[in-house]
Amino acid sequence: MELARSTPDSRSWRDAFRDHARAHPLTALGLGVALVGVLAMAVQSLVHVVIGDASAYVGYALVGGAAGFIGTTLGALPALVLRGVPAKVEDTMLGFAAGMMLAASAFSLLLPGLAAGEDILASAPLGAAVVVGGMALGVLLMLGLDQFTPHEHEKHGPCGPGHEKCGRVWLFVFAIALHNLPEGMAVGVSFAQGDLSVGVPLATAIALQDIPEGLAVALALRAAGFAPGLSVLVAAGSGLLEPLGALFGVGLSSGLALAYPVGLGLAAGAMLFVVSHEVIPETHRNGHQTSATIGLMGGFALMMVLDTTLG
Repeated sequence: MELARSTPDSRSWRDAFRDHARAHPLTALGLGVALVGVLAMAVQSLVHVVIGDASAYVGYALVGGAAGFIGTTLGALPALVLRGVPAKVEDTMLGFAAGMMLAASAFSLLLPGLAAGEDILASAPLGAAVVVGGMALGVLLMLGLDQFTPHEHEKHGPCGPGHEKCGRVWLFVFAIALHNLPEGMAVGVSFAQGDLSVGVPLATAIALQDIPEGLAVALALRAAGFAPGLSVLVAAGSGLLEPLGALFGVGLSSGLALAYPVGLGLAAGAMLFVVSHEVIPETHRNGHQTSATIGLMGGFALMMVLDTTLG
């Protein structure tokens, strides 16, 4: 007797990812290219660790990442007593966070990356090409992760291969991780050469913008029906991706000198992707574009001041 066809719930993760890759071949190819590039950077860093020639700035990266975790946790705590805030206020706060991320990408990642690339290659165009290549890797990585990670999208609902196998709380966790990982990576990369004038402004900016972001995440979980304690716990726990991402970032950018501008470009590309693909559209979907834009400009201006003051 012929066996019954497997149901969606009984299909393996491998089948789900394979079918998803067939449906999105270009994105799958891009993710593969990005992962190969990231793996190559990780291998060269590991080689330098083995021969004792790696940068010793892991402590800086961990402190910077921990600041992001603390900011996320502090931002989430009011959700213990707040059930929600006006949509206009939330969109303004997210716009503020987006503005800080945009300015951080420009002033704390791309500009130092361009300077480092030019210094290493003795050519401004070649240095820029290296940073642009890193940006491309970052965009491909985030585009692939967004497409192939099961997560809860506020506008479109559950998405990604195998999402039907995950509990709803895990779908929210994965969605938050997609936001926090590039922020942590950016902090780690910024400290990879021990230049505090690059790392401190960026880590400060990330920690500050994580406060409204943490509140927005916790309130979104409460609105989805989760208990106050669980909402705050999940939002705060998502901040752990910041120090983990920082370790990953500092590891990728250690070793070969050229890995530093490439890593800065990769982190900038990943952050710019998140801002453009997720944060800004979210702030505009409720009709509060003006308030969100004012918030974005305020965040951008604050990051410029921080970069000038702390850099």
